[in-house]
Amino acid sequence: MERLISCDFNMDTACVELRYDDGSMISIDCTAVENEVADNMYQRSELDYLIYNDPLAYADLILNGDPQVYLKAVTEYGENMS
Repeated sequence: MERLISCDFNMDTACVELRYDDGSMISIDCTAVENEVADNMYQRSELDYLIYNDPLAYADLILNGDPQVYLKAVTEYGENMS
């Protein structure tokens, strides 16, 4: 893989697609990721926000980060909710 030329969410496939200038592509199945890492609707909502508003940050989180740690840090629910 060389240089990234685009990163978009494809609604038809429900995937975030990264395309590189050498013709290669990475496709992240967002439904599979949500089923694997999101424990509740708040975490799913956070992932959806990234998918639609910042697909590059979503791809970076899934490929290089720890999505479970991220989701626990940015979502609060349960005992702290009134």
